[in-house]
Parts: sequence; structure tokens; C-alpha cells
Amino acid sequence: MDDGRTPPHPHPGSVPLQQVLEALVDPVRRGIVATLIESDVDVKCGGFGMSVSKSTATHHFKVLREAGLIRQYYVGTSRMNTLRSEEVEAAFPGLLGIVERDG
Repeated sequence: MDDGRTPPHPHPGSVPLQQVLEALVDPVRRGIVATLIESDVDVKCGGFGMSVSKSTATHHFKVLREAGLIRQYYVGTSRMNTLRSEEVEAAFPGLLGIVERDG
């Protein structure tokens, strides 16, 4: 359902590997992905404990979303984040396991 607030999400298989790797090269973004790998629930943007400004955090989430790594949606006023594990694994087998080991 498009509520007008949820941004577009490309399918991971349509994103070039180079873009995905560039998204993961940043330690803050790798930390976001590692947190989502370890979490049993989706995490709101403010729940990552990042030591960056809100605008910088927004940029990091956008890069991950545009790389097909995360899906964002709203619950009330909170923007939630979920890792697109199955889709990413299908497009780039083993990639998330590397991030998990590194994180």
C-alpha cells in the first residue's frame, strides 16, 4: 500500500553489485545492516544508537534503501527498517553472511 510517505524500493536483483558494495563500505551503514541481521524485529530509525546527526542518518538509510538492502515503512510516525534478507541472498548469495562476520 502506498501511503505517500513510503519511498520507492528497488528490487535487489536490479541493483548493480557495485552500488551494493559501495553502500556497505561505510562503517555506519554496515552497522545498520549488522544490527538488522541480529535483530528479531524491525528497528525504527532512532533505534540504532548512531552517533551521527539525524540528516546524516537519513542519508545512510537512503543509500541502503536505494541499494535494495533494506525496506522502510511507517508504523504511526515511526519509520521502520527491515533487512531484505531473502531477496538480497537470492541476488547476491553469501553477501549478508560476510557482513554478519565483519560486523
